[in-house]
Amino acid sequence: MGDTTNLQIGIRRSAEMAALFMIGDGLLGLLQPKRHVALWRSDVAAVDMLVRPFAHHPMRRRAYGLIQAGAGLALASVLRR
Repeated sequence: MGDTTNLQIGIRRSAEMAALFMIGDGLLGLLQPKRHVALWRSDVAAVDMLVRPFAHHPMRRRAYGLIQAGAGLALASVLRR
């Protein structure tokens, strides 16, 4: 691995995990928006605040899912270099 330090490896792994989460969550939101949003509805206001804008708007969640998956793929492609 050459001059790569443990810290650098940890940062790259964390970024890779973020990309995986973005891609996976984006695809689920794109393909199953109602089920995905319903799963994340919560009595905890801070959690519910994140999904409330998508609650009765599956096309909005699909659009966000497409953006989210695209951003995850972009992040993964940057990490490849």
